[in-house]
Amino acid sequence: MKPALSHVFRLTGLVLLLAVAVAGPAVQFAKAESGVTAPPAAVQAKEAKGLKTAVLAGGCFWGMEAVFSHVKGVTSVVSGFEGGSRADAHYETVSTGTTGHAEAVRITYDPAMVRYDQLLQVFFSVASDPTELNRQGPDTGTQYRNAIVPQSPEQARVTNAYLAQLRKAGLWKRPIVTAVEPDRGFFAAEGYHQDFALKNPDHPYIRYWDVPKVAALKRAFPGLFKPDFTRG
Repeated sequence: MKPALSHVFRLTGLVLLLAVAVAGPAVQFAKAESGVTAPPAAVQAKEAKGLKTAVLAGGCFWGMEAVFSHVKGVTSVVSGFEGGSRADAHYETVSTGTTGHAEAVRITYDPAMVRYDQLLQVFFSVASDPTELNRQGPDTGTQYRNAIVPQSPEQARVTNAYLAQLRKAGLWKRPIVTAVEPDRGFFAAEGYHQDFALKNPDHPYIRYWDVPKVAALKRAFPGLFKPDFTRG
């Protein structure tokens, strides 16, 4: 995926594909998460009844979608773009890194089953590495930045409090660079990007980078994990 990787991986991808060919599906791929499990938020979200939405940017939206589609209480995850204009919200254009967009997901969730602060805990622990600036894993560029886009004053309150809590805790070896960005609109990506991990479980990018993230979600948050994939 992505301009830096194009269709497969470059050299790393070729090595992985050879490994898969030799060893088959039993190949154990490296963990893609940062290795840090963020603590529960000291400030919990208090949202009214009814479905809510969250917008999070954490690198390639395939993996973000794969993780949050396995969280209990999540009813929809859509891959798309935030931070730029509707006119430029197309994958090939965003991939140039010049439009201001970030690859992101729009998560629809039931706060009676999963709180917004719990989604943030998953975001920091499993879905992305908050210390990587304008990149995630193999993908580089401002379109892969780490960002949270609060959709309400309550989400902004919880987000800012949690970021302050995590920075004070000093759990990561490098500084947290996660940005809090204003809501400039969310624009869904092309259809072939939606439910990508579900439709392409053997894609080398999914197997190497995203399957370990889903496994980490199940391991770190068994109470929030659901085996079925929530379609966007």
